[in-house]
Amino acid sequence: MRGRLHLYTGNGKGKSTALAGMALRGAGNGLPVWFVQFLKTSPSGEVSLLGEIPGITVLRPQGSGKFTWEMSPEEKESMAHTHGLLLEQAFEEAHAHTASLILLDEALDALELGLLDEKLVQALLLHHQPYGAEIAFSGRRAPKWLEEIADYHTEMQKKKHPFDQGLPARQGVEW
Repeated sequence: MRGRLHLYTGNGKGKSTALAGMALRGAGNGLPVWFVQFLKTSPSGEVSLLGEIPGITVLRPQGSGKFTWEMSPEEKESMAHTHGLLLEQAFEEAHAHTASLILLDEALDALELGLLDEKLVQALLLHHQPYGAEIAFSGRRAPKWLEEIADYHTEMQKKKHPFDQGLPARQGVEW
C-alpha cells in the first residue's frame, strides 16, 4: 500500500502547526510518528512537548541558533550534511515499518536553500513511499516536481501578520 504525500506551503502562519497536529492525531491513533525538523535549532514549545508524547520521535539538528544568512559556508555545509542524515534516518524507519507518519518540518525551505539535497529527497521518496508511510513536507515553496506527485497540497496564505508592523514573534504563539 502506498502512503500519501502531503505538502503544506505558503507565506502564512500554520505550516509547522499543521504538522504538529498531524503528529498528535497519528500518535493518538497509535501510529508511530517521526517529526523531523530542518533549519530550526532553537527551542520551541511544540517540539518540546511532542518529544514527550509516546509514539512520537523528534529529530532536529543541533546548531548555534543562527539564521542561514548568518552562517559561514562551513556551517552551511555541516547543516546540509546533518539534514541528509536526519532525512535518511526517518526514511529508514519507514522502510522498517517503524514509522507510519514522517513529518518533515521546514524541509522545503532547506531544499530551496541548498541545505537538503534534492536528489536525495527524490531517491528516498521513490524508494520508500511504497512502504505505506504518510509523508508530509512544510515550507514556503515546493519544487514543481514535488507539487506534481503530491496527493495533498495546502497553501497557507498570509493576509495580515503583526510582523509586518515590526512586532517580533511571541513565545507560545509563533514559537
